[in-house]
Amino acid sequence: MWKYYGIAFFIVIIDQWTKWLVIKNMELGERIPLWEPYLGWLSHRNRGAAWGMLEGQMWLFGIITLIVIGVIIYYFHRHAKGQPLFAITLMILLGGAVGNFIDRMWRGEVVDFVDILIPLFNYDFPIFNVADMALTAGVVLMIIYVWTEEKQEKKKVS
Repeated sequence: MWKYYGIAFFIVIIDQWTKWLVIKNMELGERIPLWEPYLGWLSHRNRGAAWGMLEGQMWLFGIITLIVIGVIIYYFHRHAKGQPLFAITLMILLGGAVGNFIDRMWRGEVVDFVDILIPLFNYDFPIFNVADMALTAGVVLMIIYVWTEEKQEKKKVS
């Protein structure tokens, strides 16, 4: 079971490394186009939750994140044995949670840098980072896991 922690560790390392690169090589607000106008790196800081909600409530996010990390570890050790998709999903969520937790506790803000524009809808997607990608992927995988588990349970009952 412990080998799965490598997934979370890898996500945290990539997340913190990319944030460090942004901090060291870009001015705040600087944008480096990658695929104009759709994708670029934009040095941005977020002192709130997703999309800047509840700005300045670091103590609240710290407490919530510690609870989430505890719940993830609990479920991993109690319910993920023999369930590789569930174990991987939990470790992806753990990596994302820890990545942004480090920023909040160490920097007092989260470093975001991926800037996506969807011109079809004239929508500038909120700026995000590797930890946010991991959290999103983890939620999607959790939905898939729960859906497939429910489907298998219904087959067993039938």
